[in-house]
Amino acid sequence: MGNRLLRSVLVAAFSAVVALGALSGIHGAKSDVQANSTWPAVAVNSTTSGNGTAATDGAGS
Repeated sequence: MGNRLLRSVLVAAFSAVVALGALSGIHGAKSDVQANSTWPAVAVNSTTSGNGTAATDGAGS
């Protein structure tokens, strides 16, 4: 009888700790700052073509 009571108390305590940990984890996630996921504006250099190489006038080199 004593072992069964001790086991029940330990299981209840463990369950309470797990539940409190899960609730505090959920609460912490709500207060976290959202990451900035926008792309910054990039200035386009008129001397380069779209693939990053220098634009040529077609004369070739």
